[in-house]
Amino acid sequence: MISINVNPAASGAGLNLGKANDALQKSLSRLSSGRRIVNSSDDAGGLAVSMKMAAAQKRTEATAINLRNIQSYLDTQDGAFKVADKVLSRMSELTTLARDVTKNSGDVENYDKEFQNLQLQLTSLGTEKFNGVALFSSASSTGSKFTVPTSEDGSQNTTVTQASMDSDPWVSMMVNGFNTTVTSGGTTIYIPVGSTDGYDLNDPLTPISVGSGSTTSVSSSGTLTYDNSDDFVQVVQMALQQVADMRAQNGAEMSRVNFAQDLLNINAINLEAANSRIIDVDVASESSQLARFQILQQAGTAMLAQANTSQQSLVRLLQG
Repeated sequence: MISINVNPAASGAGLNLGKANDALQKSLSRLSSGRRIVNSSDDAGGLAVSMKMAAAQKRTEATAINLRNIQSYLDTQDGAFKVADKVLSRMSELTTLARDVTKNSGDVENYDKEFQNLQLQLTSLGTEKFNGVALFSSASSTGSKFTVPTSEDGSQNTTVTQASMDSDPWVSMMVNGFNTTVTSGGTTIYIPVGSTDGYDLNDPLTPISVGSGSTTSVSSSGTLTYDNSDDFVQVVQMALQQVADMRAQNGAEMSRVNFAQDLLNINAINLEAANSRIIDVDVASESSQLARFQILQQAGTAMLAQANTSQQSLVRLLQG
């Protein structure tokens, strides 16, 4: 039917042209922003998943930064152990030199001067800090631990030890001196100054209560002499062993932190890739769509113009 009031062809062409224009504008927005989801209405579910993945990625990267800081903490702690090893090795050398029967008391006293300065250096090492956080604990001879998250959601973690170098009984005896007592079985017990617990060379970390019984004052002031040099040799060997054990623990924790950091880096890359597949535009595919919508827009414009001219035939009919 030919009607004056209604032009269905023009209305349909206009509708299709409007749709083509909308699709073209959306395609242009995607290509210009690089995002497949420009507005939440484009893919509401995908946008929600993308937001969660983006947040998880940020947490993963932040956790990796934290682990790098822990790595630096452990590196600094290991550096302190290296110095402690050198100090104790020199003290061990001095105790051996003091055992020389050809040395007079003045010679041994000169060895003790360096020995006492090395004691001060050990004490100083025990108070070292990393960014205000103590490298070593003074809580107990076994130290203390703090928990370090190794996953972005906090479900996995590892522990880092604040070793107790200055509170280790054997290191403490090298710094502050010690007394000894002998059990009925003939075992020598070494007792840190001011303590009622002693330690056996065969079980160096288990305290043995000696109370206020009979003890022999060997070096209650920490001074090295010819007479106590033999005992100091025993104590320094145990102190070196304890520092070696602490450094081994440090190395083990450093290794785990390294592996945890590698995993976090891999997870961050995978989260980024997964999120990109949801939120980012496929440029090749969208470019093809852009060309299609441009053609549809041009065709729609041409057809709308054609539909609008079709009404001119009514004028000719009315003119007769």
